[in-house]
Amino acid sequence: MEKKLILDVHEKPKVAHWIALSIQHVLAMFGSTVLVPMLTGLPVSLALVSSGIGTLFYLFVTKGKSPVYLGSSFAYIAPITSALALGATLNADGSIASHPNYGAVMGGLMMVGLVYLVIALIIKFIGTDWLNKILPPVVIGPTIMVIGLSLAGTAVNMASEHIVVALITLLTAIIVSTYTKGLLQLLPIFSGIVVGYISAVAFQLVDFSAVNEASLFAMPNFAFLHSKPVFNLEVAAIMVPVAIVTITEHIGDHLVLGSIVGRDLTKNPGLHRTLIGDGVATFFAGFIGGPANTTYGENTGVIGLTKVASVWVIGGAAVTAFALGFIGKFTALVQTIPSAVMGGVSILLFGVIASSGARVLINNQIDFGRQRNLIIGAVILIVGIGGLTINIGQITLSGMALAAIIGVILHLILPDKEASYGQRSNKTEFELEVVGEESTTSETVMTKEQTTAI
Repeated sequence: MEKKLILDVHEKPKVAHWIALSIQHVLAMFGSTVLVPMLTGLPVSLALVSSGIGTLFYLFVTKGKSPVYLGSSFAYIAPITSALALGATLNADGSIASHPNYGAVMGGLMMVGLVYLVIALIIKFIGTDWLNKILPPVVIGPTIMVIGLSLAGTAVNMASEHIVVALITLLTAIIVSTYTKGLLQLLPIFSGIVVGYISAVAFQLVDFSAVNEASLFAMPNFAFLHSKPVFNLEVAAIMVPVAIVTITEHIGDHLVLGSIVGRDLTKNPGLHRTLIGDGVATFFAGFIGGPANTTYGENTGVIGLTKVASVWVIGGAAVTAFALGFIGKFTALVQTIPSAVMGGVSILLFGVIASSGARVLINNQIDFGRQRNLIIGAVILIVGIGGLTINIGQITLSGMALAAIIGVILHLILPDKEASYGQRSNKTEFELEVVGEESTTSETVMTKEQTTAI
């Protein structure tokens, strides 16, 4: 298949085009990247800084061969919230009343980054077959569903604060995603937030006093200046198992991008390098107090649409995001977005995540008439959504992390393992449709053999 790129990976655009193309990528990632800190209570400025620096780290580690943008990961919303609450005073509704434990978030995400590095080294020396053996579609699909469904209550509660504004926001995102074309169709979350915000202003729900009081430039509140990382088994149990899901997503996103740019990114620069880049980015995000980073499907979609795969453009977007984190009035403006607006887009976004997990099962034709598949899927969903907690000494496993671990264990011990791979086990070539946590567009993930053929 002939490559049809306007700008290839290493080609640099003209300055005017460079700026415009980079801003497109910032718009594509913006809605989801700022939504995560607003849901978890982390500073928006640190999410922007960690996204920008993390992406630059990634581009450096991959030698500028992979045009990937990294933004805030939704998979870690619940774990970050749980880590912040460790040892903190809680309100009756479970929200943090005082002293959020930033040290626990720092330590947990830094450990996640280290897990990425360890897995990258294992992949470098022994390949990826072991990952396929422990993570079949029947485990991946329900686990992704748990990410979205476990956050459903959060989305509905925020939307309920002003249902009209929430519905305006939600309908805008739906209309943009369904009825528009081109770049705008890739920006449903951003568009929903903008229109929802305008409606919130009309309903007098926005207080601009914080924007007026904020300075134009402001130093972000870096966590390492006032907190020390907390490294213990309890924090590890909350954070580390989630890496199972995000590493799977990472691999899928790189296969998709490889099909767009016409090269196998899992071989050059290599999956071990891309995982190291992602891991270093998440380690850094934890160190400064930002949310975990992950590959962004929206930005891959922009590359597919514009046929511009230049790492210079991705780098420009990263620098822009970093700079925005230091503009005090901008971050103050973002923080004035009412909960109802965030709730409106969250209903769509979290629902898409859950639907993405179902699509993994459908596309791999997982047969739930087979008892092992029915058992694995059922247990993962109920354990994850129900928030089951197990205490093993000082280790507390709960929610999605526990669900993922139990899913892997059930897959390994139950008979008839081939059934958990669906039609994939009977084909030399297969398609597994994966939607990144932050993406609202469909992406087809292909095998390495298919990507190499392209």
